[in-house]
Amino acid sequence: MSMDASDTETTNVVPDDVLALEARIAGYLAPEQVASVRRAFLVGAHAHRAQTRKSGEPYITHPVAVAAILADLGMDTETLLAAILHDTLEDTELTRPELVAEFGETVAELVDGVTKLDSVKFRTRQEAAAESFRKMLLAMARDLRVILIKLADRLHNMRTLGSMAPESRRRIARETLEIYAPIAHRLGMNRFRSELQDLGFRALYPDRYRIIASEIRKLVGDGGHRAAMSRVELELSARLDAESLQHRVVSRTKAPYSVYMKMLHDHKSFADVMDVNGFRVIVNQVRDCYHTLGVIHALYKPLDGRFKDFIAIPKANGYQSLHTVLFGPAGQPIEIQIRTDDMNAVAERGIAAHWAYKSGVGIGSSNSAQSRAREWLTSMVDEQKANPSSLEFIENVKIDLFPDEVYLFTPKGRILNLPRNSTALDFAYAVHTSVGDHAVAARLDGRLAPLRTRLSSGQTAEIITAKSAAPTPQWLEWVVSGKARTAIRHHLKRLQHEDAIDFGHRMLDRALDALGASLEVVRRPVLDEYLTEHRYKRLEELLSDIALGNVMADTVAHGLLVSQGHPEASNRISEKIQITGSERGVLSFANCCHPVPGDEIMGYLTTGKGIVVHRIECPNVPEFRKLPQRCVEISWDRDVVGDYKVELRFGVGNHPGVLAQVASAIAQTGANIENVEYQERDLMTANLVFTLEVKNRQHLANVMRGVRRLGVVNSVHRHPV
Repeated sequence: MSMDASDTETTNVVPDDVLALEARIAGYLAPEQVASVRRAFLVGAHAHRAQTRKSGEPYITHPVAVAAILADLGMDTETLLAAILHDTLEDTELTRPELVAEFGETVAELVDGVTKLDSVKFRTRQEAAAESFRKMLLAMARDLRVILIKLADRLHNMRTLGSMAPESRRRIARETLEIYAPIAHRLGMNRFRSELQDLGFRALYPDRYRIIASEIRKLVGDGGHRAAMSRVELELSARLDAESLQHRVVSRTKAPYSVYMKMLHDHKSFADVMDVNGFRVIVNQVRDCYHTLGVIHALYKPLDGRFKDFIAIPKANGYQSLHTVLFGPAGQPIEIQIRTDDMNAVAERGIAAHWAYKSGVGIGSSNSAQSRAREWLTSMVDEQKANPSSLEFIENVKIDLFPDEVYLFTPKGRILNLPRNSTALDFAYAVHTSVGDHAVAARLDGRLAPLRTRLSSGQTAEIITAKSAAPTPQWLEWVVSGKARTAIRHHLKRLQHEDAIDFGHRMLDRALDALGASLEVVRRPVLDEYLTEHRYKRLEELLSDIALGNVMADTVAHGLLVSQGHPEASNRISEKIQITGSERGVLSFANCCHPVPGDEIMGYLTTGKGIVVHRIECPNVPEFRKLPQRCVEISWDRDVVGDYKVELRFGVGNHPGVLAQVASAIAQTGANIENVEYQERDLMTANLVFTLEVKNRQHLANVMRGVRRLGVVNSVHRHPV
């Protein structure tokens, strides 16, 4: 496609929206830069000349509107050019080399970063969207302006969503609420976040939006309520004037989505959501913020526990402000936010506030919101390198986009922010992946605590490590942050692969031994031919598949020996495979019977999961025996390691203190108590079901013997079998 002037000048009339855009940017861009924006419009209009939007408007109206949104943020020329051209590579014949030749490499990079991966075929729409998001994230890490263009693009699409089909509206709205609004929040762009949330809420739940918006309008329009709010505003201003504090007071009303989420999370009706209205006080300097806080607290009584200092400890997105909730003159709670003009700009615009590019000073001097955004994006890029699944990666990103955070201090005073409900193990991985991988316990405010302990803001956390410690599958149940989850899974997959190769080797050796042969006697050409025929690149892949139950060891052994012309032996009894319990990558222990070392056991091969170990007396074993090819003869090795879960049911007298007595007796034997259930049978008796971790059958017997000695236990049974 040629980009000669004769091709691009499709009309002599410049649309009003383009003229308005030029008038807006003329206030801060040079005339030659404004001219380049006009040129981008002409190129874009020509490229999209045959396209219209769902509403019937010329397609170019959308890119121009996206550029106008960014112009309101005061964005630089390259961003505006890329915004106008952001759909050209994806939807038109315009090529990347043509874009580079006309507008430069940087603009082409920005356009390419926003472009979806439509040329690649994916199995599902979800996978395509996830991979496109991954691509955009990598582009964001190189240049933050990519996400600014994408957010403006999504904002205009949400504003014009009415022309889309109902199913598309719901899909786009859900994606906006789950991904783009949280990203805007994470980048500190609260103005974008708020509008994206409200537009998404209205599209996804139109009836709920309509009802809540109507109730808000009624409340704001109510004469008595309006008079009360006016009185608060006047009293605030009068007191601040008396203290010679330069300020401005801005009243604010919660958006429908914000009210809806408060109702949802706090299980309240609209009438119970009292702080629909609030005020923002803007002052000149940081010290004025704290002076203002003192004045306001002297005027109205603050609610206990509702004060937050985000100036001393900013949010992860760079947001700074003082928040306090007061009892108003009518007894209603009123939220007050206190901040400086600069803080207000960052709160509204986030990474777009004081954009470094427009002053030509480069990336290094950008604001704190931009610095924090880059740190977050760098950590996301590191995670995606270790995460081959786009769908799993995007789920981790969603977790990290949760707006509620906890703030922790390291012993040296460094502040780390983590998603809500984070544990000490999340903190360990936030410090460093190697710290997480070798964590054994934590010190929270100087006190020892397990890794699964939930964290609270303000705690000082320290991680205790040991070289021998390593992640276990259970750790995945203890963490919520994407970084921790990705690191643990990566470690477990590597261990599983190593364990699978070793265990598959043992299984194949046993199967060959039963036929009077061994892997060593199989000639290399025969083995190579077998691997090629069954599409394995290496022997290790075959062994791993055997351990994971994807192929039967007996079938492989038979196939190898037939190919070699080896006479098969029959009815040969081979030794059982010895297990130590450390093969956790390919072994799991059945919850139906909880085997422990010392029990007679068998293995059942499950496709994709490997061997599940059962006790011989497990009631499910007869059913397993109907598929002998999936049954694996195993036994415990002498050098068994680890702790093994078991359940014990105690019949006790139903009287105070019995639970504590039993728990104390169990603890004295060195068994770890994971869970306790108290089941009352009648007025006189009850059942206590303890989930324990023991070393072996002898350890279990010691536990049962120790509890029987108490004299308060009527019966002890291993549960559930």
